[in-house]
Amino acid sequence: QVQLVESGGGSVQAGGSLTLSCSVSGYKYSSGYCMGWFRQAPGKEREGVAAIYTGGGDTYGADSVKGRFTISRDNDKNTIYLQMNSLKPEDTAMYYCAAEATAPLYCSGGYFTPADFGSWGQGTQVTVSS
Repeated sequence: QVQLVESGGGSVQAGGSLTLSCSVSGYKYSSGYCMGWFRQAPGKEREGVAAIYTGGGDTYGADSVKGRFTISRDNDKNTIYLQMNSLKPEDTAMYYCAAEATAPLYCSGGYFTPADFGSWGQGTQVTVSS
C-alpha cells in the first residue's frame, strides 16, 4: 500500500516561497506512477496543481501556477517536492500529495482529476498573507 507524508507547509507573505515535500513509501519507486500535488481551499473543490511521472520525470503544471511552482523528485530519497515561488494570497489552501499508477501522457498532460488518485497524504496547510 502506498503511503504518502507531506511536510513543509506554513505561513508566508505574498511574494514569498515555500517548498513542500512528499515522502513516498510502499511501492516500487521505479515503476510508472503519477505523483500529483493537489490543493483545496475552504469552500472550493480540490484541484490539481502539478504532477510528475516517476517513470520518466515528465511534469505537468496547472496554468494558475506555471512559472511560479516547480515539481521535482529525488529518487534516492523517494521524495517529491513542490517548490512554490512568488506566492499569492489565492494560493492559500491545504496541499495534498497523491499517487496513482497511470500512463505517462495521462500524467504529464494533466488528463486527471482528484478522483483518479487512490493514495493520498494527510495534507499540509499553506497560508499566504497580503
